[in-house]
Amino acid sequence: MISAFMSRAAKVLLWMTASIIAATAVTACGTERIKLAKSNPLYQGAVLFSLRCSGCHTLSFAATHGSATDVRSREVTNGPNFNVRCERPVTRVLYAIENGGFSGAIMPQNVVVGQDALEVAKFVATYAGRQAPKVPGVVPCQSVPVGTIPSATSTTTSTTTSTATTAKPPARKPAHRATKSKRAAPKRKKK
Repeated sequence: MISAFMSRAAKVLLWMTASIIAATAVTACGTERIKLAKSNPLYQGAVLFSLRCSGCHTLSFAATHGSATDVRSREVTNGPNFNVRCERPVTRVLYAIENGGFSGAIMPQNVVVGQDALEVAKFVATYAGRQAPKVPGVVPCQSVPVGTIPSATSTTTSTTTSTATTAKPPARKPAHRATKSKRAAPKRKKK
């Protein structure tokens, strides 16, 4: 409450200061933007990550802050901070997207699917771990290859080839013939 004994100039100054502080606070909220150019091929993955993963994960390149910063105030849904956690190769990220993370406890399975899942996986594998502290004996994330996602045609071809060569399993021989019972089962007649 403004005091009645305050001068008119002091009241105006107080109101102007409060207005400036309020305006600054309002304009500062939600102004962080995705740090990739729209021409970047991974931009769509950053947008999808921001839309679908921002509630639980932190990754500055997507302008998300979902991870807990203090263990005492953390919630069960706070996911890993990808600014400091390396997630490579890209197939590992795709596995987590499809299977609800690695524990399967909190993250929903298939939070994004199809081409969207591939875009998010490529984005996360490329930009995760860039702010990780340097630890002696640990390979920095940027030194680990991002990897590639095998195309559907190459997996089908390799699966078909491997199935054709291993269609008939090898005959199994008993490991120890000496342990075989001396009493053999009667032979059945073939009809």
